[in-house]
Amino acid sequence: MDDLDRRLINRLQLGLPLVRHPWEHLARELDSNSAELLDRLHELLNEGVLTRFGPMFDIDHLGGAFTLAALSVPEARFDSIAELLADMPEVAHNYRREHAWNMWFVLACPSEQAITDTLLRIEQLTDLVPLNLPKEETYHVGLYFPV
Repeated sequence: MDDLDRRLINRLQLGLPLVRHPWEHLARELDSNSAELLDRLHELLNEGVLTRFGPMFDIDHLGGAFTLAALSVPEARFDSIAELLADMPEVAHNYRREHAWNMWFVLACPSEQAITDTLLRIEQLTDLVPLNLPKEETYHVGLYFPV
């Protein structure tokens, strides 16, 4: 990772400019060109330096529903269940926790009923009962991790 990669990562954490050609705007700001920035972004994603790049939507305002959920997964089944969840379009992401409820994931669905249906489907597919932890209050945490 060189200086331009670091500056790109730091800048992208602040969001893309809301202009007609945001990558050209960023290129001027970072003294580069838009093709190089996009190539570097794709390379950072391919190398696993960045795990995700994309918009964040407030699904509540779009008429959908989401919830945080967890499973208590036996270690021998952890990887296969993680893959199963990763293949489900409703699962935004899942991750391991050092806890009895060791697999946590976010569901994003078109409705509350779809959340219920998806949790039931996960239970049927895994023979494990998900813990549903719906949001009670919204907090905005402006995270920024300088590289």
